[in-house]
Amino acid sequence: MAKAAKTIKIEQTGSAIRRHHSQRSTLIGLKLNKIGRTAELPDTPEVRGMIAKVQHIVRVVGDK
Repeated sequence: MAKAAKTIKIEQTGSAIRRHHSQRSTLIGLKLNKIGRTAELPDTPEVRGMIAKVQHIVRVVGDK
């Protein structure tokens, strides 16, 4: 049987206004661009790195 991929659910809690353009691009890459939006993404090292880059304006809602 195939192993189910782990996912991570994140929510944007802060604004992208007055942030560096690379942080805004990272939010768009995480499928977030407005406060309160949530996204469920695969739990990979790349996604974890993107979350670490904008950790001050996102929060992890749940791991599966």
